[in-house]
Amino acid sequence: MQRRLAAMLAADVVGYTRLMGEGQQGTLAALRQLRHELFEPAVTNHNGNVVKRMGDGWIVEFASIFDAVNCSQDIQGSLVNHETIHLRVGVHSGEVVFEDEDVFGEGVNVAARLEELAEPGEVLISDTAHNSLDGKAAGRFSNGGPQQLKNVVRAVTVWRWPETSEIVFSSSEPENPELPSKPSIAVLPFDNMSREDEQEYFADGITEDVIAGLSKYHSFFVIARNTSFTFKGRSIDVKEVAAQLGVRYVLEGSVRKAGTRIRITAQLIEGMSGNHIWAEKFDRHLEDIFDVQDEITQTIVGVIGPEISSHERKRAAQQRPGSLGAWGVMQQGLHKLWRLDVASLEASIKLFQRALGMDPNLAQLHSHLSFALEQMSHSGQGENDKDLMRAAQLHANRAIEIDENDPLSHAVLARSFGNERRYDDAIFEAKIAIELYP
Repeated sequence: MQRRLAAMLAADVVGYTRLMGEGQQGTLAALRQLRHELFEPAVTNHNGNVVKRMGDGWIVEFASIFDAVNCSQDIQGSLVNHETIHLRVGVHSGEVVFEDEDVFGEGVNVAARLEELAEPGEVLISDTAHNSLDGKAAGRFSNGGPQQLKNVVRAVTVWRWPETSEIVFSSSEPENPELPSKPSIAVLPFDNMSREDEQEYFADGITEDVIAGLSKYHSFFVIARNTSFTFKGRSIDVKEVAAQLGVRYVLEGSVRKAGTRIRITAQLIEGMSGNHIWAEKFDRHLEDIFDVQDEITQTIVGVIGPEISSHERKRAAQQRPGSLGAWGVMQQGLHKLWRLDVASLEASIKLFQRALGMDPNLAQLHSHLSFALEQMSHSGQGENDKDLMRAAQLHANRAIEIDENDPLSHAVLARSFGNERRYDDAIFEAKIAIELYP
């Protein structure tokens, strides 16, 4: 554990859920460009260090508050006319703690709370940060008045740059974004029912680990931690949260300790209807809190992914064929695929091919089609099993070209290479698949 005083900058992308719903590949490409060409070079130029990267945000450390403020203003100024990406930024100076490749402490907490309050394109700094600036730099900010930030004891006077009225963007984020075709989930901070500080860290740790674990699934996208934690400590309606974030599913839970035992509950809810899809409780002895945290996280993540995938297939099966896009048709194909008989494999292949006609650049479509073709090649029903196997490899490789982290396509290649007795290649691909999707 390392403790030190630092100037901390917290930034996140405005409307990340909406952008991903409108076009995942385009959004990710724009974020990569932003990161490599603007954000991280600006951090380097101002002597900063990115200490944490999230899907839609960053935590950055600076030795000087002057560098942190100048860096944030340079970044926001460069993004005013950007067609896609806009940021919110918060800056504070305070104590931070580095432990287990993560960063905690008042410096991070206040910066993150300020970022949540910021308007798109704004930089919000605390009174502590403002008092550390010289007269010229401090004069660029307007007084936003005292704010009571969540989980911060004292009221913090907030300073804003620039004036909100000066910020003009080409597009704005809708109050309640539409649900994208691809399923999405928000993991709300688990409630600490024990009212002990130690259990607060444990509850937050469970939440963060579940978010990280679910992010490995490519069949849906997960709302980033910064966004989910804006609901911490608030009395909420799950249906309202789902509508506000534009997600189809919400996972919530609680932690309660009694003596040396701990009880963790978790429940998966469909946002639109409020119906429970899955719920479970876990009772454990607290012999090693980190072992318990890892075990519970792995169990929850291992259940939630398949539950959502199963629910999506059932939803697609109930829809009229003409009302579905590529994602929905793919789900209908999966509904057929997993029966694994010849007729179902043939039906799934036709559905996947139809969906590819709608969206030829959807990596998962290629990987599921490759799996169906590979399975079909062993059925003895195909006219040419070798042709089916070659087609399976072709679509698996195309999936990897689009998304090198697609685990199923690597698994298909491992199976097909094994059948061809290319054992070294098979083992290589199998190890990649396992690493991506344990």
